[in-house]
Amino acid sequence: MYESARLSAADYHELTDTRVHEPQRMREALSARRRRSLVGPDGQLLIIAADHTSRGRLGVGDDPSAAESRQDLLGRLVDGLADPRVDGVLASADVLEELALLGALDGRLAIGTMNRGGIAGSQWELDDRMTAYDAEHVISTGLDGGKMLVRIEPTDPGVARTLEMAAAATSALSDAGIMTVIEPLPYLKSAAGQAVLDPSEDALTRAVAIASGLGASSAHTWLKIPATADPARVAAATTCPILLLGGDAGHEWEGVFGRWEQALGIPNVRGLMPGRALLYPAVLSVPAAMDRAATLVHGALTEGDKS
Repeated sequence: MYESARLSAADYHELTDTRVHEPQRMREALSARRRRSLVGPDGQLLIIAADHTSRGRLGVGDDPSAAESRQDLLGRLVDGLADPRVDGVLASADVLEELALLGALDGRLAIGTMNRGGIAGSQWELDDRMTAYDAEHVISTGLDGGKMLVRIEPTDPGVARTLEMAAAATSALSDAGIMTVIEPLPYLKSAAGQAVLDPSEDALTRAVAIASGLGASSAHTWLKIPATADPARVAAATTCPILLLGGDAGHEWEGVFGRWEQALGIPNVRGLMPGRALLYPAVLSVPAAMDRAATLVHGALTEGDKS
């Protein structure tokens, strides 16, 4: 179990008691949190992605159950959010409400994950329906944005349904002036029929072009993509702002940070949206991983930040 510097066992038990005795406080805390503008003067963002568990992805590295403890996950998130350069969190409603009740989202962005129906490893994985937030509740809950995963594979009919759904949600959020984050990833089918990531840069560039055209307006669309060997080529397929994901970095974390640093020099690459690479680092501590990522995005902590 991760030993959090800021989330005690008593805090966690109080959280579970609140769910029983005062459940209305969960949503109230999220709606009433202290708000901020989407971006600051540098136009950059560092968002922690914590939505993996809501589609059944609990493994990190060689440990298939690394993320199964909610107390452990919340402790890592609370410690990560203690860095003032971390701009916010991407998660499902349960995690966002818990963090809000703990006071960890005051002055931070809350991005709601939307389509989590494509359970990891399932036969219907690419038919990725909205089982978390929908556009209506992103708006009514006062979230700062909504995020969708769009996996593009040429043989699965579920992909067309996912694209149609993502386009409608993008239109609705844009009409409300709210950020939409689209994560376009190219996929293939294995011989056993399982969805597997296509590592081709050609395919990712094509997916970025498709995602940029979703919805009736792209005015509030951001993209979340991996940092590839030639990030400038992929980024050139769109003018939408890009946030880089990190994946399960494991012991290759130095390579991940190196690719981030290279890609962050591209004009429309505007920050990072990693999850496991920062929450479950193989070598660094959580605060150290957050510090290194935040320094890439926003620069080193100043004395004013520390106070």
